[in-house]
Amino acid sequence: MTGTSTDGSGRATGGKSRFDDIYDRPDPRAYFGRLAPLEYEIPHHAQPVFRRIAAERAAADDGRSSRPTVLDLCCSYGINAALLNHDVTLAEMAERYTSRTAQDMSTAELIAWDKEFYAQRRRPDAVPVIGLDVSAPAVQYALAVGLLDAAFTDDLEQGPPSPQLNHALAEVGLVTLTGGGSYITDRTFTALLDGARRPVWVSAFVLRTVSYEPVERTLAAHGLRTTVDSSRTYPQRRFTDAREQQYAVEAVRKLGHDPAGHEEAGRFHSLYYESRPDTAR
Repeated sequence: MTGTSTDGSGRATGGKSRFDDIYDRPDPRAYFGRLAPLEYEIPHHAQPVFRRIAAERAAADDGRSSRPTVLDLCCSYGINAALLNHDVTLAEMAERYTSRTAQDMSTAELIAWDKEFYAQRRRPDAVPVIGLDVSAPAVQYALAVGLLDAAFTDDLEQGPPSPQLNHALAEVGLVTLTGGGSYITDRTFTALLDGARRPVWVSAFVLRTVSYEPVERTLAAHGLRTTVDSSRTYPQRRFTDAREQQYAVEAVRKLGHDPAGHEEAGRFHSLYYESRPDTAR
């Protein structure tokens, strides 16, 4: 998900590199071209988790006949939706979009190529997915190739949901997140949960450099209990440079985590937070 501008080098002033320029392209080739060399892998780790939690949420009876919709926060080009609902891996997607075949295509040709590709790999247990990201080009691509059923560009850090998003929130039963924990806050989650009409579960992978406590408090205020296994981490990507690594090591120490064998070894690491309705309340 795009955010504030950088110093021009791709590095945010706080120390964490930003990749805003790869989210405003009309297709995901630049996204994978930049992130694949950094061994970006968190959607890969999230794939089996999101499939499990989506199946469990769909099986939970909340009194409605329709299947609950998944809302992927900071969805960019629909990566998580592709991995959730299609027989494809992140490695295959990276190879596809960095291939010579893809590089020689126009965006229109790539859209047609992708529509056929994902249609052939659609899983029988596919669930409805809508996306939320401030990058209009990214979500428009995901819509065009059929990865998302609907998409919105509302910036909930700055204001309330649009009438269109508010209407869509009525069917949301699961919120997923892999890449936006550094850019969105409890304000976004408050806006989403205030608009919900059915029980919402949250499945989030958040970098250890970020405190999730404000979001946990917001979720608790909406009747959700959050669990996390702090002993297990999920690598996100390699650092872009020594400065970014130094930032990450200092940030995780400040939050009480041990960077040894994790950030000190050269990669960002995430924790997995799962939130469900607190039945004890």
